[in-house]
Amino acid sequence: MPASIIDSAIFQGIFTSDAMRQVWSDENRTQKYLDIERALAVVQGRLGLIPQEAADEIVSHCTLDQIDLARLRAQTERIGYPILGVVSQLNALCRDQLGEYCHWGATTQDITDTATVLQIREGLVLVDDELAAIAAALAQLAREHRDTPIIGRSNLQQAIPVTFGYKMAGLLSAVLRHRERIAQLRERVLVGEFAGAAGTLASLQTGAMETQAGLCAELGLQQPVIAWHTIRDNIAEVGAVLGLIGGTLGKLSMDIKLMMQTEVGEVFEPYHHGRGSSSTMPQKRNPISSAYIHGAISVLRQHAAALMDAMVADHERSTGPWQIEWIVLPEAFCLLAGALKQSRVIVEGLEVDPVAMRRNIDMTHGLVMSEAVMMGLGPYIGREVAHDLVYDICRVALQQQRPLLDLLCENAQIMKHVTREQLATMCDPANYLGQSGLMVDRVLAAMG
Repeated sequence: MPASIIDSAIFQGIFTSDAMRQVWSDENRTQKYLDIERALAVVQGRLGLIPQEAADEIVSHCTLDQIDLARLRAQTERIGYPILGVVSQLNALCRDQLGEYCHWGATTQDITDTATVLQIREGLVLVDDELAAIAAALAQLAREHRDTPIIGRSNLQQAIPVTFGYKMAGLLSAVLRHRERIAQLRERVLVGEFAGAAGTLASLQTGAMETQAGLCAELGLQQPVIAWHTIRDNIAEVGAVLGLIGGTLGKLSMDIKLMMQTEVGEVFEPYHHGRGSSSTMPQKRNPISSAYIHGAISVLRQHAAALMDAMVADHERSTGPWQIEWIVLPEAFCLLAGALKQSRVIVEGLEVDPVAMRRNIDMTHGLVMSEAVMMGLGPYIGREVAHDLVYDICRVALQQQRPLLDLLCENAQIMKHVTREQLATMCDPANYLGQSGLMVDRVLAAMG
């Protein structure tokens, strides 16, 4: 009986991915607990801290199929945490009371935090793989439309021409930075936790640090310099990076929605029969993926903020802030997976209409070239004088619905310095794309 949109049998394929749901599932989380208890037994048996016979017996039972999940739920509700229930079941499975050596010197949060890190590791792989695919699609769009003029917009008003490749390369540059961030945060976040009740490992009189080092090595994690039970900047950083990625996907979706407006019509999400249609207006083609991205990343941002709140923990083991992470971290990853999935659909199948882009540039009859004209006249009459003169001419052009070029040619002050051919060159959008192409090339080169 799923109640959340992530687990909904109807919506789950829209707002997340099956792979990410698996990472944060009860089954995977519980198996991670078992993986850690197994690794702990292996290391402590090797170090002689527990009998090798006990280590072997514990290891033989660290598989999910031997855990009664219904019983674990009841144990968790009674105790308040799942780890003791897992340990209790492992102990009972072992012969001759050898299970008493399970969880030797550990505390609940050690296992929980380390399991979370293992899930984060898996989740980040999925995120980075999707970012790589999105980057490839954005690079293709940037390359194909390096020199395709499109109007740039400022405050939702037409500004000056740019290129569509430039717009895509801008998004690509952010995606590449996000991949760098993921690589960088792995060094800080993929760190195990084995520190005991208050972080001092007092529970092990001998072999404490050797156990910690061996456990982390067994799990492929870095060894912590000091306990981080209530020092949660690492988890908050994960949330912050997820939020940043979501922000870029939101920027993509916002621009797609605006460019898909009927009056604009410059790009369209991929077409599939019936997708985006209205129940009452047959002509509509709604920006479905963009709308889902917007919704998902808006909630994701709040989750990133919640993980910042979880940093404000009390003393050496907290009362409440830790549980914030349990609630929001899985959902943050799952929502981002959905936004990535929808973004990939958009960029891999985006329908681009260069004719509409040029039509929109031309719809003001040259007014969008006013900056080019101002800068072209500046050397003759001064930039500020040129600004005011062109400003007044633009007002007349709007009132009379006449081409800017014609009105410029009727101005005696201007014609004293330039010819109509020179003015026509200034008014040609293809001549005022700045360094758009060069910037596209630089971003593409950064992909390696």
